[in-house]
Amino acid sequence: MCGITGWVSFHRDARTQAPVIEAMTATLAPRGPDAGGVWLGERAAIGHRRLAVIDVAGGVQPMTDRPDTPTLVLSYSGEVYNHHELRAELVGRGHVFRTRSDTEVVLRAYIEWGEAAADHLDGMFAFAVWDERAQRLLLVRDRLGVKPLFWAAVDGGLAFASEPKALFAHPEIRPRVDADGLREAYGLLFNTGPTVWSGVREVEPGGLLVLDRDGIRERRYWQLEAGAHEDDLDATVDRIGTLVGTAARSRLEADVPLCSLLSGGIDSTVLTALLADELRLREGPDARIRSYAVDYSDQAERFTGDILRTGHDTPYATEAGAFIGTDHSTVVLDPRALLDPEHRKAVVVARDSPIGVGDMDTSLYLLFGEIRRHSTVALSGEAADEVFGGYPWFHNPKALAAGTFPWLLVTGDEAAMPLNPELDLCIGEFRDDTYRSALAAVPHLDGETSAEHRQREMQHLSLTRWLRQLLHRKDRLSMAQGLEVRVPYCDHRLVQYAFDAPWALKSFDGREKSLLRAVGTGLAPESVLHRPKNHYPATHHPDYNRGLQDMARDALSFEQVRALADETRIKPCLDAPPEHLEWGHRLRLERVVDLALWLDHHRPELAL
Repeated sequence: MCGITGWVSFHRDARTQAPVIEAMTATLAPRGPDAGGVWLGERAAIGHRRLAVIDVAGGVQPMTDRPDTPTLVLSYSGEVYNHHELRAELVGRGHVFRTRSDTEVVLRAYIEWGEAAADHLDGMFAFAVWDERAQRLLLVRDRLGVKPLFWAAVDGGLAFASEPKALFAHPEIRPRVDADGLREAYGLLFNTGPTVWSGVREVEPGGLLVLDRDGIRERRYWQLEAGAHEDDLDATVDRIGTLVGTAARSRLEADVPLCSLLSGGIDSTVLTALLADELRLREGPDARIRSYAVDYSDQAERFTGDILRTGHDTPYATEAGAFIGTDHSTVVLDPRALLDPEHRKAVVVARDSPIGVGDMDTSLYLLFGEIRRHSTVALSGEAADEVFGGYPWFHNPKALAAGTFPWLLVTGDEAAMPLNPELDLCIGEFRDDTYRSALAAVPHLDGETSAEHRQREMQHLSLTRWLRQLLHRKDRLSMAQGLEVRVPYCDHRLVQYAFDAPWALKSFDGREKSLLRAVGTGLAPESVLHRPKNHYPATHHPDYNRGLQDMARDALSFEQVRALADETRIKPCLDAPPEHLEWGHRLRLERVVDLALWLDHHRPELAL
C-alpha cells in the first residue's frame, strides 16, 4: 500500500519542476513510510511513497519498463491478489520479469493490454501510467473504490494524487471551497466524483481516466449489473461460502506481519475464522493469527445502548478469539485521550475533510497506531453489511417507504452540523435531486416485484454511496499510521453475486445477513452468529462529553466557523448536561470541532 501523485502538462517542461513533485510526494509520507521516489520527464512528473508489503527489495517505484530510456512509468498503490496467475499468463505471452512484485505485474499488464489491463486485475488499487510513446496518462481505480484517487486540472493537463493534500502542494491548485463543496460535505449523500474541494474530483470506483493531447476521457470499466439468480438456497449458501473463502485466502499474502480486526460481530468473526484456518493449513496446526479489538477503559461500567449500538463488543470479541484460536488483544483507550488536540488534528489532516465521526475516528486512528507496532497489514470485515443486507434500513418499513437516502433517517440533520441559514445552500433540494439521480442509476430486472425492486435500490445505494465514506475513513486513518487494511468482502465477484441474489434468500431466516450467518455456522460461536448488528463503539464517559462541549465552544470563537455554522441550533448541545448529551447532538458538536481544525489546517479560500 502506498501513496501516488504526479502531473502531466503539455504546456510546460516538467523537468524544471523537481521541487514541486518532491513536495507533492512528501505530503504522502505517512502512506508510504518505507521509501519514496520521483521520476521527471518533459511532459510528466511522477511521485511515489511506498509501504513495502510484497517483494520488499524489488518493488521500488516509480517503476519503469526499462532502466535506461523508459517509455512507461508506473506509480501504483494497492494490492493485486491475482498477480501470480497474471504473471504466469504474461510470461506465456513472452514477458520477462525483473521482480516478484505485483507492481511489475500491473506494469506488464499495461504493456500487454493497454487500458484494458484494468479488466484483468483483481484487488484494491489506484495507479497512474505515463506512456512516453503515446504521450498519454492513464489513471485507474479499483472496482469498489477501496483505494482513493483524486485529480484536478492544471495548465495544459492535470495533477493526480491519493489524497487532496498532495494536489495542494502543486502551485496551480489551491484549497478552495464553494457552495457546491459545502453541499457535498454536509448533505451526507456521498457522491462519487465531486468533492468538498472546488475543482478537485475523484476517479470513480471501477473507473479510469485517460489524458492525452486531445483532452480528458473518462469511462467505467466495471459497475454493478442486475442479473438473473438461478441458484436455490443451498447452492447460494455454498457459492457465498466459496466466494468469501476465496477472497479471504487471496488476501493473506504478505512479506510482512499480518493481523485481523476482530470486533466480535459476525462479519469480522467469520472472516477471522477463515483466515486462521488457512494460516494453519499453510504454516502448521500451531499457527495463530493475531487479532485486535478496541475498547474504552470505562465501557464495561458505562455502556449505554443507542440507535447504533446494542451491546458491549469486548466480551464477544474475546469469546470469538478463543473459539477461533487467535492471538487476541484488546486495545483499551482512555476516553479522555480522545480529546487530545494533536490526535484530533491528525485525524482531520488525514481525512482532508471536515466530515468525520469524532471520537470514533480518533479511537480508530489510535487503534491503528497500536496495531502498526506489530503488524503492517490488517484484514477487516468492512462491507459485509452492504453486501448481505445488515443495516436496519433493509428491514425497516419506514426506511423502505422513505423517499430519501435511508441513512438520513438515522443521521439526518441531527447528526449533520447545521449550517448558517444565511448561506442559503438549499440542502433539501440538493438531497432530493441527488436521490432521484441515484435511483436512476440502479439496474433492475424485468418482472421484479415492487418489494424486490426496492431492496435492490437499497442495496445499490448502500454499496455505491454509504460504503464509499466507510472505505474513505478506513483508508485515510489506517494509512496515516502506515497500516494497510484489506477488505475481502469488497471482492467484486462476491459483491455482484450477492447483489443478484433475491431478497428472499438474503433474509431467508427472517433476519439481517442470513446468507453470511449460514456460511458462518461452525466458524463462529453461536452467541456471535445470533448477535444483533452493532456499530463501531463510542465512549459514554461524561468527561468526554464535557471536554467536547468545551472544545466546541472554543471552535465557535473563530470567525470562519461562525460564518458557516448555525449557532442557534448548536447552543442547546453546548448547554445540555454532559451525562445526558444525545448521540445526534454530540455528533453535531464533533463536527463543529472538526470544522475548526480543518479550517485552521488548510486555511481554504471560501468562495460562497
